[in-house]
Amino acid sequence: MDRFAELLIAAVLRAGLYATMAYGLGLIYGVLRIVNLNHGGMIMAGAYAAWWLHSALGLDPYVSLLPVAVGGFVLGMAVYRLLVHRLPRGAAGGVQSLLLLFGVWLVLRNIAYLLFTGNDQTLRTSYSTRAVAVAGALYSVNRIAVFGVAIVILVLLHLLLTRTYVGKAIRAVAQNPESCTLVGIPVERIYMLTFGLGTALAAIGGLLGSTLSPFSPGYGGAELLESFVIVVLGGLGSIAGTAIAALILAAVEVFAILVIPSYLTAAVGFVLLVLVLVLRPGGLFGQRVLA
Repeated sequence: MDRFAELLIAAVLRAGLYATMAYGLGLIYGVLRIVNLNHGGMIMAGAYAAWWLHSALGLDPYVSLLPVAVGGFVLGMAVYRLLVHRLPRGAAGGVQSLLLLFGVWLVLRNIAYLLFTGNDQTLRTSYSTRAVAVAGALYSVNRIAVFGVAIVILVLLHLLLTRTYVGKAIRAVAQNPESCTLVGIPVERIYMLTFGLGTALAAIGGLLGSTLSPFSPGYGGAELLESFVIVVLGGLGSIAGTAIAALILAAVEVFAILVIPSYLTAAVGFVLLVLVLVLRPGGLFGQRVLA
Protein backbone atom coordinates (compact mmCIF):
# COMPACT_ATOMS: atom_id res chain seq x y z
CA MET A 1 0.00 0.00 0.00
CA ASP A 2 2.89 2.33 0.82
CA ARG A 3 4.40 1.62 -2.59
CA PHE A 4 1.06 2.38 -4.26
CA ALA A 5 0.74 5.72 -2.44
CA GLU A 6 4.32 6.63 -3.34
CA LEU A 7 3.75 5.95 -7.03
CA LEU A 8 0.40 7.77 -7.01
CA ILE A 9 1.96 10.93 -5.55
CA ALA A 10 4.81 10.71 -8.07
CA ALA A 11 2.25 10.44 -10.90
CA VAL A 12 0.32 13.49 -9.67
CA LEU A 13 3.50 15.56 -9.43
CA ARG A 14 4.61 14.49 -12.91
CA ALA A 15 1.17 15.30 -14.31
CA GLY A 16 1.61 18.96 -13.33
CA LEU A 17 4.61 19.32 -15.64
CA TYR A 18 2.95 17.35 -18.44
CA ALA A 19 -0.19 19.47 -18.31
CA THR A 20 1.73 22.76 -18.35
CA MET A 21 3.71 21.64 -21.39
CA ALA A 22 0.54 20.56 -23.22
CA TYR A 23 -1.77 23.55 -22.54
CA GLY A 24 -0.24 25.73 -25.24
CA LEU A 25 -0.44 23.04 -27.92
CA GLY A 26 -4.09 22.38 -27.12
CA LEU A 27 -5.00 26.06 -26.94
CA ILE A 28 -3.52 26.93 -30.33
CA TYR A 29 -5.14 23.94 -31.99
CA GLY A 30 -8.49 24.63 -30.33
CA VAL A 31 -8.64 28.17 -31.72
CA LEU A 32 -6.55 28.22 -34.91
CA ARG A 33 -6.84 24.54 -35.88
CA ILE A 34 -3.06 24.49 -36.30
CA VAL A 35 -0.71 21.84 -34.92
CA ASN A 36 2.15 23.98 -33.67
CA LEU A 37 5.27 21.90 -34.31
CA ASN A 38 7.36 24.79 -32.98
CA HIS A 39 5.92 23.91 -29.56
CA GLY A 40 8.99 21.74 -28.90
CA GLY A 41 11.30 24.56 -29.95
CA MET A 42 9.66 26.96 -27.50
CA ILE A 43 9.92 24.40 -24.70
CA MET A 44 13.66 24.27 -25.41
CA ALA A 45 13.87 28.08 -25.64
CA GLY A 46 12.08 28.46 -22.29
CA ALA A 47 14.57 26.10 -20.65
CA TYR A 48 17.57 28.02 -22.00
CA ALA A 49 16.02 31.38 -21.12
CA ALA A 50 15.58 30.27 -17.49
CA TRP A 51 19.12 28.89 -17.40
CA TRP A 52 20.62 32.10 -18.84
CA LEU A 53 18.65 34.36 -16.49
CA HIS A 54 19.85 32.27 -13.56
CA SER A 55 23.52 31.95 -14.58
CA ALA A 56 23.98 35.48 -15.94
CA LEU A 57 21.65 37.57 -13.75
CA GLY A 58 21.19 35.32 -10.74
CA LEU A 59 17.38 35.16 -11.10
CA ASP A 60 15.65 32.27 -9.40
CA PRO A 61 13.87 30.16 -12.06
CA TYR A 62 10.49 30.70 -10.41
CA VAL A 63 11.09 34.45 -10.28
CA SER A 64 11.96 34.36 -13.99
CA LEU A 65 8.56 32.84 -14.82
CA LEU A 66 7.18 36.27 -15.70
CA PRO A 67 9.99 37.48 -18.04
CA VAL A 68 10.14 34.08 -19.76
CA ALA A 69 6.36 34.10 -20.25
CA VAL A 70 6.42 37.65 -21.60
CA GLY A 71 9.29 36.82 -23.95
CA GLY A 72 7.47 33.72 -25.21
CA PHE A 73 4.26 35.71 -25.68
CA VAL A 74 5.99 38.42 -27.73
CA LEU A 75 7.90 35.87 -29.81
CA GLY A 76 4.72 33.88 -30.44
CA MET A 77 2.84 36.96 -31.64
CA ALA A 78 5.78 37.87 -33.89
CA VAL A 79 5.86 34.37 -35.43
CA TYR A 80 2.12 34.57 -36.08
CA ARG A 81 2.25 38.07 -37.53
CA LEU A 82 5.26 37.49 -39.74
CA LEU A 83 4.70 33.88 -40.81
CA VAL A 84 1.53 32.05 -39.76
CA HIS A 85 -0.71 34.99 -40.65
CA ARG A 86 0.28 34.62 -44.31
CA LEU A 87 -0.82 30.99 -44.61
CA PRO A 88 -4.10 30.10 -46.34
CA ARG A 89 -6.94 28.74 -44.20
CA GLY A 90 -8.32 25.24 -44.58
CA ALA A 91 -6.62 21.92 -45.28
CA ALA A 92 -3.89 23.41 -47.48
CA GLY A 93 -2.98 25.92 -44.79
CA GLY A 94 -2.82 23.13 -42.22
CA VAL A 95 -0.23 21.21 -44.21
CA GLN A 96 1.81 24.35 -44.88
CA SER A 97 1.68 25.33 -41.21
CA LEU A 98 3.16 21.96 -40.24
CA LEU A 99 6.12 22.50 -42.57
CA LEU A 100 6.55 26.16 -41.66
CA LEU A 101 6.46 25.69 -37.89
CA PHE A 102 8.71 22.64 -38.09
CA GLY A 103 11.17 24.86 -39.96
CA VAL A 104 10.95 27.50 -37.21
CA TRP A 105 11.72 24.78 -34.66
CA LEU A 106 14.81 23.72 -36.64
CA VAL A 107 15.99 27.34 -36.79
CA LEU A 108 15.59 27.73 -33.01
CA ARG A 109 17.41 24.47 -32.38
CA ASN A 110 20.37 25.43 -34.55
CA ILE A 111 20.56 28.89 -32.96
CA ALA A 112 20.78 27.12 -29.59
CA TYR A 113 23.60 24.92 -30.90
CA LEU A 114 25.49 28.02 -32.06
CA LEU A 115 24.98 29.92 -28.81
CA PHE A 116 25.22 27.15 -26.21
CA THR A 117 26.88 24.18 -28.02
CA GLY A 118 25.39 20.71 -27.76
CA ASN A 119 26.46 20.08 -24.17
CA ASP A 120 23.86 19.34 -21.54
CA GLN A 121 23.08 22.22 -19.20
CA THR A 122 21.74 21.96 -15.67
CA LEU A 123 19.88 24.63 -13.76
CA ARG A 124 21.11 24.30 -10.18
CA THR A 125 19.75 26.33 -7.28
CA SER A 126 20.33 26.26 -3.54
CA TYR A 127 17.30 24.00 -3.10
CA SER A 128 17.81 21.70 -6.10
CA THR A 129 18.90 18.80 -3.87
CA ARG A 130 16.39 19.39 -1.08
CA ALA A 131 13.49 17.02 -0.53
CA VAL A 132 10.26 16.96 1.45
CA ALA A 133 8.77 13.88 3.11
CA VAL A 134 5.26 13.09 1.89
CA ALA A 135 3.47 9.91 3.03
CA GLY A 136 6.77 8.41 4.13
CA ALA A 137 8.58 9.07 0.84
CA LEU A 138 10.93 11.87 -0.18
CA TYR A 139 10.06 14.19 -3.10
CA SER A 140 12.24 17.00 -4.38
CA VAL A 141 11.27 20.58 -3.58
CA ASN A 142 11.41 21.38 -7.29
CA ARG A 143 8.84 18.73 -8.19
CA ILE A 144 6.43 20.05 -5.58
CA ALA A 145 7.03 23.64 -6.71
CA VAL A 146 6.45 22.69 -10.36
CA PHE A 147 3.15 21.06 -9.41
CA GLY A 148 2.13 24.20 -7.50
CA VAL A 149 2.91 26.41 -10.49
CA ALA A 150 0.94 24.04 -12.74
CA ILE A 151 -2.14 24.37 -10.53
CA VAL A 152 -1.85 28.16 -10.55
CA ILE A 153 -1.54 28.20 -14.35
CA LEU A 154 -4.60 25.97 -14.74
CA VAL A 155 -6.68 28.26 -12.51
CA LEU A 156 -5.47 31.43 -14.26
CA LEU A 157 -6.09 29.93 -17.70
CA HIS A 158 -9.61 28.90 -16.66
CA LEU A 159 -10.35 32.38 -15.29
CA LEU A 160 -8.94 34.01 -18.42
CA LEU A 161 -11.11 31.94 -20.74
CA THR A 162 -14.32 32.18 -18.70
CA ARG A 163 -14.25 35.52 -16.86
CA THR A 164 -12.57 38.04 -19.17
CA TYR A 165 -13.63 39.68 -22.43
CA VAL A 166 -10.51 38.44 -24.20
CA GLY A 167 -11.11 34.89 -23.00
CA LYS A 168 -14.74 34.92 -24.11
CA ALA A 169 -13.64 36.33 -27.47
CA ILE A 170 -11.10 33.50 -27.80
CA ARG A 171 -13.81 30.92 -27.12
CA ALA A 172 -16.19 32.59 -29.56
CA VAL A 173 -13.59 32.68 -32.32
CA ALA A 174 -12.80 29.03 -31.66
CA GLN A 175 -16.48 28.15 -32.20
CA ASN A 176 -17.36 30.36 -35.19
CA PRO A 177 -14.85 32.93 -36.52
CA GLU A 178 -17.17 34.05 -39.34
CA SER A 179 -19.94 35.07 -36.94
CA CYS A 180 -17.40 36.85 -34.73
CA THR A 181 -16.42 39.04 -37.68
CA LEU A 182 -20.06 40.11 -38.07
CA VAL A 183 -20.32 41.27 -34.44
CA GLY A 184 -17.05 43.22 -34.47
CA ILE A 185 -14.64 40.83 -32.77
CA PRO A 186 -11.15 41.33 -34.30
CA VAL A 187 -10.58 37.71 -35.32
CA GLU A 188 -7.01 38.13 -36.57
CA ARG A 189 -6.01 39.93 -33.38
CA ILE A 190 -7.54 37.13 -31.32
CA TYR A 191 -5.63 34.59 -33.39
CA MET A 192 -2.40 36.48 -32.74
CA LEU A 193 -3.07 36.77 -28.99
CA THR A 194 -3.93 33.07 -28.79
CA PHE A 195 -0.78 32.06 -30.63
CA GLY A 196 1.25 34.27 -28.30
CA LEU A 197 -0.44 32.81 -25.22
CA GLY A 198 0.10 29.24 -26.39
CA THR A 199 3.76 29.98 -27.11
CA ALA A 200 4.18 31.56 -23.66
CA LEU A 201 2.71 28.43 -22.03
CA ALA A 202 5.22 26.29 -23.95
CA ALA A 203 8.10 28.47 -22.73
CA ILE A 204 6.84 28.18 -19.14
CA GLY A 205 6.69 24.41 -19.55
CA GLY A 206 10.31 24.40 -20.70
CA LEU A 207 11.34 26.54 -17.73
CA LEU A 208 9.67 24.16 -15.29
CA GLY A 209 11.21 21.15 -17.02
CA SER A 210 14.69 22.69 -16.80
CA THR A 211 14.46 22.69 -12.99
CA LEU A 212 13.99 18.90 -12.97
CA SER A 213 16.41 17.52 -15.56
CA PRO A 214 19.39 18.46 -17.76
CA PHE A 215 18.64 19.80 -21.23
CA SER A 216 20.35 20.51 -24.53
CA PRO A 217 19.31 22.03 -27.89
CA GLY A 218 17.59 18.73 -28.65
CA TYR A 219 15.33 19.23 -25.65
CA GLY A 220 11.67 19.58 -26.54
CA GLY A 221 11.31 16.75 -29.04
CA ALA A 222 10.12 14.10 -26.59
CA GLU A 223 8.14 16.76 -24.74
CA LEU A 224 6.32 17.73 -27.95
CA LEU A 225 5.33 14.11 -28.52
CA GLU A 226 4.11 13.75 -24.94
CA SER A 227 2.12 16.98 -25.29
CA PHE A 228 0.57 15.68 -28.49
CA VAL A 229 -0.39 12.42 -26.77
CA ILE A 230 -2.02 14.37 -23.93
CA VAL A 231 -3.93 16.75 -26.22
CA VAL A 232 -5.29 13.90 -28.35
CA LEU A 233 -6.05 11.79 -25.29
CA GLY A 234 -7.94 14.58 -23.55
CA GLY A 235 -9.85 15.72 -26.63
CA LEU A 236 -8.59 18.32 -29.08
CA GLY A 237 -9.42 21.79 -27.84
CA SER A 238 -10.38 20.73 -24.31
CA ILE A 239 -8.37 22.48 -21.60
CA ALA A 240 -9.97 20.49 -18.76
CA GLY A 241 -9.48 17.30 -20.76
CA THR A 242 -5.81 18.16 -21.21
CA ALA A 243 -5.30 18.38 -17.44
CA ILE A 244 -7.05 15.06 -16.82
CA ALA A 245 -5.24 13.37 -19.72
CA ALA A 246 -1.90 14.55 -18.29
CA LEU A 247 -2.76 12.81 -15.03
CA ILE A 248 -3.78 9.64 -16.88
CA LEU A 249 -0.58 9.57 -18.95
CA ALA A 250 1.61 10.24 -15.90
CA ALA A 251 -0.14 7.50 -13.91
CA VAL A 252 0.19 4.99 -16.74
CA GLU A 253 3.90 5.75 -17.13
CA VAL A 254 4.64 5.65 -13.41
CA PHE A 255 2.73 2.46 -12.65
CA ALA A 256 4.11 0.80 -15.78
CA ILE A 257 7.44 0.34 -14.02
CA LEU A 258 5.77 -2.36 -11.93
CA VAL A 259 5.38 -4.62 -14.95
CA ILE A 260 7.90 -3.48 -17.60
CA PRO A 261 11.52 -2.23 -17.55
CA SER A 262 11.91 1.50 -16.84
CA TYR A 263 13.49 2.20 -20.25
CA LEU A 264 10.27 1.09 -21.94
CA THR A 265 7.90 3.35 -20.00
CA ALA A 266 8.31 6.19 -22.51
CA ALA A 267 6.69 3.97 -25.15
CA VAL A 268 3.60 3.40 -23.01
CA GLY A 269 2.17 6.80 -23.86
CA PHE A 270 2.39 6.16 -27.58
CA VAL A 271 0.70 2.77 -27.23
CA LEU A 272 -2.04 4.59 -25.36
CA LEU A 273 -2.24 7.19 -28.14
CA VAL A 274 -2.70 4.49 -30.80
CA LEU A 275 -5.44 2.82 -28.76
CA VAL A 276 -7.30 6.10 -28.32
CA LEU A 277 -7.03 6.99 -32.02
CA VAL A 278 -8.36 3.57 -33.00
CA LEU A 279 -11.08 3.19 -30.36
CA ARG A 280 -12.07 6.80 -29.64
CA PRO A 281 -10.64 9.26 -32.20
CA GLY A 282 -12.26 12.25 -30.47
CA GLY A 283 -10.30 11.60 -27.28
CA LEU A 284 -11.51 10.24 -23.96
CA PHE A 285 -13.56 13.37 -23.28
CA GLY A 286 -14.57 14.21 -26.84
CA GLN A 287 -13.51 17.13 -29.00
CA ARG A 288 -14.51 20.37 -27.31
CA VAL A 289 -13.90 24.03 -27.90
CA LEU A 290 -11.84 25.20 -24.90
CA ALA A 291 -14.22 23.59 -22.43
